[in-house]
Amino acid sequence: MRKSTPLKRAAPCATLSPVAQSESRDAILTKTPAETAALGARVASRLSVGDVLFLHGPLGAGKTTFARGLIGAWTGSTEDVPSPTYTLVQTYEGPRGQLWHVDLYRLDDADAALELGLEDAFASAVTLIEWPERLGPHAPRDRIDIFLQPRGEIRLIEFVGAGGRKGAHFLD
Repeated sequence: MRKSTPLKRAAPCATLSPVAQSESRDAILTKTPAETAALGARVASRLSVGDVLFLHGPLGAGKTTFARGLIGAWTGSTEDVPSPTYTLVQTYEGPRGQLWHVDLYRLDDADAALELGLEDAFASAVTLIEWPERLGPHAPRDRIDIFLQPRGEIRLIEFVGAGGRKGAHFLD
């Protein structure tokens, strides 16, 4: 089991404005897809190998947009980031280690998630999971839950630490 490292605080992004902060929850509004991607990039700067992020939200909430910003910042690449909807897993190499982008939308059985090798990724990579509720009992306890809630063109994005990440703050 890895030791949990708190996220480091980064300088605030001028175009993003926090809407709430409590002991275990941070929230921010993004007004455009570019701002949602920029927030993903900002979060990437605070991650370490072993961090697990769950992206929650309905279809069209901005999960993949957030993931693309995070992955681009993690890898330092401007190449297009495909959604892993059909492949289930895409892996990326970055200067600070490997990142797994997982989309479980098409997964029907939580036990099938074990066949993807996610337990190894939880220990040796940053793991970013869309549709994490499909993991069922296999969800790791220590994680960062990110809830994306569309409100027209605006997105309310909330960060909640769970397990060993409870009480961590993700925004300034």
